[in-house]
Amino acid sequence: MTKYMIRGGKPLFGEVTISGAKNAAVAIIPAALLVDGVCRIENIPQISDVSLCLKILDNLGAQIRSLDPHTVEIDCSKIRSTRTEYELARKIRASYYLIGALLGRFGQADVAMPGGCNFGVRPIDQHVKGFTAMGAKVVVEGGFIHASTETGHLKGANIYLDVVSVGATMNIMMAAVLAEGNTVTENAAKEPHIVDLANFLNSMGASIRGAGTDTIKITGVSQLRGGSYAIIPDQIEAGTYMAAVAATGGQVLVKNIIPKHMDCITAKLVEMGVEVEENEDTLLVRRTEHLQKANVKTLPYPGFPTDMQPQITTVLTLAEGTSLVTESVWNNRYRYVDELKRMGASIQVDDKTAVVEGVDHLTGAPIQACDLRAGAALVIAALAAQGESEISCVQYIERGYENIVDKLRSLGADIRAVEIPGENDELEAHIG
Repeated sequence: MTKYMIRGGKPLFGEVTISGAKNAAVAIIPAALLVDGVCRIENIPQISDVSLCLKILDNLGAQIRSLDPHTVEIDCSKIRSTRTEYELARKIRASYYLIGALLGRFGQADVAMPGGCNFGVRPIDQHVKGFTAMGAKVVVEGGFIHASTETGHLKGANIYLDVVSVGATMNIMMAAVLAEGNTVTENAAKEPHIVDLANFLNSMGASIRGAGTDTIKITGVSQLRGGSYAIIPDQIEAGTYMAAVAATGGQVLVKNIIPKHMDCITAKLVEMGVEVEENEDTLLVRRTEHLQKANVKTLPYPGFPTDMQPQITTVLTLAEGTSLVTESVWNNRYRYVDELKRMGASIQVDDKTAVVEGVDHLTGAPIQACDLRAGAALVIAALAAQGESEISCVQYIERGYENIVDKLRSLGADIRAVEIPGENDELEAHIG
């Protein structure tokens, strides 16, 4: 088992290059199942969720060739099964994208119930609503989601999502690109990775219009061909490093980003007293003064992202005054607060709202990550704290951050990964 040992209190200086977007990659890789040919996918992040996605495709019969650490070729022309291996699929939330991809191309899918981070109930009822509208029958049995069509293919439909759902928007998009006729999804999510998935599919021959708006229109085509595509930079990884600078002080050039995607995060940090200079594909982030209080409410894009809520809450623990953080997307996403309290943070949670009283400093402590973004928040807290912190269950963090230890060390952080022998059983218990 790996733990991170961090001695905090050092400002960050230097440059950090952002990897490909995790939330785009874990959808685009399953979407390769829709393509009858070779997909070359570039700017793939080296994270454990991506490795699992590739293993699942390999297990289904895809031919996968790594050209370099961030580029793969995937050939799904000879898929031999539409049933995922239970132990692989249950370890990753994004395994549900396999349902839309397999159902869209083959008319059937048997996918283990998804796993990933556990921070509240995240139902897939809107996914099922879309599949059912297109003519599929969906049942859950024996830990698997079974989806099938009587005719072997889906039919276009008009679908209104009862809630704005990123996962359902992307899953329905994958299911619809090879369906007969037209599909219209209303009240669709607008996140950058939704647009990225649409661009990937269009580059392979799909006909998708309106991605990035609340109405997506898809005209089904008979086949998707192979091609090349590069994944967008990771908005949340970039925001995490920006938050780290805000918490520790210093100056960092965040490279390989799309500044427009960062507006919702940049605006809040500027409100808190952080200086941000925007260039074509970089942001220079500087914090030299005391942080100021702010109120934050998570919302679907282009609002403040729920995946940045733990990180921004951590920064606010060091701001002057009282801040309010409201989580409007997911329930039970404040599980990390008790860990911050071990470090001296003053936070009171009432349902979906956290009241954060700024403190003079945090103090190093043994702490434990409970999910991906909470883990990133604890890394930020440890970087800013006085003394040394030991973070356990870092496998959650490595689900979504490529080379986080090396990247932080290059910025001057005192962080190291330490292997702890004899704790493999505990590791397996936490991965699911």
